[in-house]
Amino acid sequence: MSGAAALQKERNYIAVIGDEDSVTGLLLAGIGHVNQQQKRNFLVVDAKTPLSSIEETFLEYIKRKDIAIILINQHIAEDIRELVDGHSAAFPAILEIPSKDHPYGKISREG
Repeated sequence: MSGAAALQKERNYIAVIGDEDSVTGLLLAGIGHVNQQQKRNFLVVDAKTPLSSIEETFLEYIKRKDIAIILINQHIAEDIRELVDGHSAAFPAILEIPSKDHPYGKISREG
């Protein structure tokens, strides 16, 4: 097995950063995982979630070797756009998804 194939084989999980409805739906679909260090592969974001917590979680997920894909609600990705756009590695892949309250599409930047 080549080195690249071995690296891909270790990436077994999908991580999600999203609102409660998005995360709950994906957990019900079976993506939830807690590793040996008690690190979860999901973060529920609401109005009280500090931006620093979202940034730290995103950075943790892109460094983890067991995550293949990060799903993130588009409106949350806008809050950390510099980090999302700065990620250029093949793994984990980042996919922005819509949420119930924020349909997918171009988000206008106010200010």
